[in-house]
Amino acid sequence: MQPRIYLAGFDVFRTDALAHGAYLKQLCSAQGLHGLFPLDNQAPPDLSPEATAQWIYRQNLQMIRDCDALLANLNDFRGLEPDSGTAFEVGAAVALGKPVWAYFEGPASLRQQVPHDANGRDAQGFAVEDFNLPRNLMLACSWSGRSTRVETAISDLGQWLNRSTTRG
Repeated sequence: MQPRIYLAGFDVFRTDALAHGAYLKQLCSAQGLHGLFPLDNQAPPDLSPEATAQWIYRQNLQMIRDCDALLANLNDFRGLEPDSGTAFEVGAAVALGKPVWAYFEGPASLRQQVPHDANGRDAQGFAVEDFNLPRNLMLACSWSGRSTRVETAISDLGQWLNRSTTRG
């Protein structure tokens, strides 16, 4: 049976989200993986916006429970940080004992990404982490690996899962 990979990320907000999801699933298939894209499930049309949100939340959590690993798009979204929903999904996967593989482009550390003063404080006066990590430590310390692009991430994750399976 092919390992099931939950494809977490803000890709669901793209104008071509369904086509992009199909592309991601095709990349997974080429690596012997089965991609689970959040938009694989369509909410019933008669739900209120609040009920739709609850339905999506439950469905996505079930997909995470059912997956063997989670691939997370942690590129910047609407600012300097990854999408908060994706960060939540990473945390859920970690809590469930699922391996997480991240992908994103960008500077090697938060200090290189976030403008700060000589004391390491951002424009609002908050400390910018200085652990030489590319994302907040709670994300950076939780993933099994990282790649810069989705195409390489899927391949890297497939290889990592294969090595983990043969070792364990």
